[in-house]
Amino acid sequence: MTKKRALITGISGQDGSYLAEYLLEQGYEVYGIVRRSSVSENQDSRIKHLHGLIETFYGDMLDVSSLTRIITQVQPDEIYNLAAMSHVRISFDMPSFTIQTNALAVLNLLEAYRTIVPEAKFYQASSSEMFGNSVEEDGLQKLTTTMLPVSPYGCAKLLAFNLVRHYRNAYNLHACNGILFNHESPRRGSNFVTNKVVKTAVEIKKGLREKLELGNLESYRDWGHSKDYVRAMHMILNHETPEEWIVATGKTHSIRELCEHVFTRLGMDYKDYVVQNPKYMRPEELKYLRGDSSRIRKVIGWVPKYTFESMLDEMVDHWMLKINNDEKIDV
Repeated sequence: MTKKRALITGISGQDGSYLAEYLLEQGYEVYGIVRRSSVSENQDSRIKHLHGLIETFYGDMLDVSSLTRIITQVQPDEIYNLAAMSHVRISFDMPSFTIQTNALAVLNLLEAYRTIVPEAKFYQASSSEMFGNSVEEDGLQKLTTTMLPVSPYGCAKLLAFNLVRHYRNAYNLHACNGILFNHESPRRGSNFVTNKVVKTAVEIKKGLREKLELGNLESYRDWGHSKDYVRAMHMILNHETPEEWIVATGKTHSIRELCEHVFTRLGMDYKDYVVQNPKYMRPEELKYLRGDSSRIRKVIGWVPKYTFESMLDEMVDHWMLKINNDEKIDV
C-alpha cells in the first residue's frame, strides 16, 4: 500500500514539529518547507530528532517559484499550511510583512495547490484572533460570531481564511480552515506569553532572574496543548467534507491566573515578582477569547487530552530540566 504524502509549511515551528511526529505515527511520508535562517540551529531545533524520518526543503511562502518547485516534486496528498508570522504583538511593529506572510503568501500557496495538485487536501491554520473582541451572549466565540480582528495578524488571518473558502467554492477543492484558539507547549517560542512566564519563573526560582515583565494581566485566553490541536488538524483535513471548524478547550483563563498557577507550583507568590511594563501592551487589546468547539467534538470526535494545568505543569518540568542541564554545560 502506497503511503500518503503530507507537505507541511512551517514544519520547524511548534505545531509543525508535533504534526510531523503525529503523521509519521500514522504511516505518512512527511515533507516540510523550512525558511532559511542565518543561524542554522534556529531552523531545525524542534525537528532535529526527526532527521532521516522526514525530508525538508528550503523555501519561502513569498517566493512562488520555490512553492511551485516543492509541490511539483513532492506531489502531496495533503498540504498543511502552518507557516506564518506568528507573534500577534510584533505584528503591530511589522504590519506590512505580517499581511504579506499571513495572507498574500496563502494566496501563493493556494494558486500552486490548485494548478499542480488540485486533487490534494488543503488545511489552513486559521486563528481565534480573527474574532477580535466579538463575543456571543453566552461568552463564546462561534462560527457565526462576527469577525472583527484587532491586530494586523488577525486581519491577515481573516483574509487567508476567506481566500481558502473562496478557492474551495470557486475551484471545487478540498480546502478547509481550522480556527484554532491559543495552544502552547514546551516547544512554544519563549517570547510568547505562556513560555515567557514559565521560563522566567523557573529562572527566578533558580536565582537567575529577579523580575518578570508583562503587559496586560487581565487578558483572557482559551489555552490548549499543541499536541491536541495537531490531532484536530488531521481530523479536520480528513473529514468527508471540507469545512470550517473551531478547535478550543471551551475554558478561559487570564494571564494573571497563568502566573498564579506557574509561580505557585514553583513555591512562590507571583505578586512578589511580576511587574507590568507598558511596552508589552498592544495598541488595541484583545480582551477575551473562549471558543465553542462543541461541533468538532460531536461530529468528528475530537477531545483534548491536556488541561490548562497539565499543559503548564509539563512546561514547568521542561524548563526545570533544561535550565539545570544548561547550567551544567556552562560550568
